[in-house]
Amino acid sequence: MHLETEKQFNEIAQSIPYQTIQYKDVAITIKRLDQIHPAISGNKFFKLKYNFSQAKNLGYKGVLTFGGAFSNHIAATAFAAQLFGFKSLGIIRGEELQSHPYNATLTFAHEYGMQFSFISREQYRQKNQVDFIEQLKTNYPDYYLIPEGGTNDLAILGCQEILSPSDLQDYQTICCAVGTGGTISGIIESCQPHHQVLGFSALKGDFLTREVQQFTSKKNWKIIDDYCCGGYAKVTAELINFIRSFEQKYQIPLEQIYTGKLLMGIFDLVDQGKFPSKVLVIHSGGLQGRSSII
Repeated sequence: MHLETEKQFNEIAQSIPYQTIQYKDVAITIKRLDQIHPAISGNKFFKLKYNFSQAKNLGYKGVLTFGGAFSNHIAATAFAAQLFGFKSLGIIRGEELQSHPYNATLTFAHEYGMQFSFISREQYRQKNQVDFIEQLKTNYPDYYLIPEGGTNDLAILGCQEILSPSDLQDYQTICCAVGTGGTISGIIESCQPHHQVLGFSALKGDFLTREVQQFTSKKNWKIIDDYCCGGYAKVTAELINFIRSFEQKYQIPLEQIYTGKLLMGIFDLVDQGKFPSKVLVIHSGGLQGRSSII
């Protein structure tokens, strides 16, 4: 690993604050990863840390990665690339977006130097296929490839650092949002058998369970997709109303893709009496994807 890059990552990380809120008879402590850094925040900080060290160590000049139009990973990668002297290229799902004005996430990434290649949804589904990856390596030989959402073995290694020793000592139930499965996999790997890890999915379907099973053999975890509002980046009036009410009461910012669904799910399970008296919730950031409708 390239220790200089790791040191740079650690230097930009601020002390991570905690904020405890009381909802009914449950103390919900939120670990504010969103406050690590203004741009490389949340779980993305931990996912990118060792990937950028590897890219530097192997002598790459740029980083190439994948994402949708609202991808927190795309935004964080663009900023980190400029900060550490890399070029960046985003393979973006949806060729029709090329003719549309950029949304807030893509605008942010582009302002920090990321170039885009917009491809069809059909092509995008090939992003993990060997032939597709090999063609990208041929076309962009100076670019280090980071998977969608940043999820690979190095990302999981980084995400094992999300929980501190005191977190593991003080809490038995730990909750986080789930997109590609990397963050929760790292959290699971850092936990002991007596911990329960609950992942609130931003997407519909049980495929994420299979994804996480590729990265861990532990059994003390569960993926919950009851609060995904129909799928990735989909919202409902109930979700928007919840976020507005939550922020007004607790002054903790959320967004509609991940953290809003996470907290809405937790509150509903508390209402059902299905939660212990205290839990730790990982706020995974991603606030640059926050919609103007909130």
